[in-house]
Amino acid sequence: MYNESSVRKDLVFYGRKIEAKNLVVGPGGNTSARAGDIVYIKASGVAFEDATANDYIGIDLTTGKVVGSFKKPSCEILMHLGCYAIRDDIAAVVHTHSPWAMALASSGQTVPPLFPDYIGLLGTEVPLIDYVVPAGKGLADKVVEAARKHNAMLLANHGVVALGTNVREAYFRALTVEVAAQVFVTSKIMGGARVLTPEEVREVDQLEAEDYRRELLKGWSH
Repeated sequence: MYNESSVRKDLVFYGRKIEAKNLVVGPGGNTSARAGDIVYIKASGVAFEDATANDYIGIDLTTGKVVGSFKKPSCEILMHLGCYAIRDDIAAVVHTHSPWAMALASSGQTVPPLFPDYIGLLGTEVPLIDYVVPAGKGLADKVVEAARKHNAMLLANHGVVALGTNVREAYFRALTVEVAAQVFVTSKIMGGARVLTPEEVREVDQLEAEDYRRELLKGWSH
């Protein structure tokens, strides 16, 4: 279970990784994590590589009000709060503007299951949400609806949203979506992508090794 100190530490640490992996440019994207009834989210206009612990602002999950800061939270705050409100198992949300994933989503396509890590981290599918103007209730409602059954989703002409039991898990899910998009696009250029069959997906999903790796991610904090 997160507390304020560990939340801020993880958000700073994985924020640096998000920038290093080129999953955002400048102040784009946002992350959050929950400690009890407080959600900590990146401040508006702050780049991940510049963000310090104090740039992750506390928001009361019940009232939506800022706690202990004069800074403005990310404009996507409704999307984050909505995901926490519907799923008790979720303690982190990562939203990136990943270039390969955004290119694929902007062409009206999503990432199919092409390799075992996809299934182990993302499940059997990643839904595509049609373009909605960022930062408003309209996008938040679409993301929250998809989050009821999925741990990651593509936003057309926008980016990726990934959920996790901690920031590490959400980060790896977002990164896996980006890798899957790159593999899929490259495979199509090279003559076509072989998507795993439903039976092959089930076989991977039921592997004991995948269950073990999932549990490791859930119990890990930086």
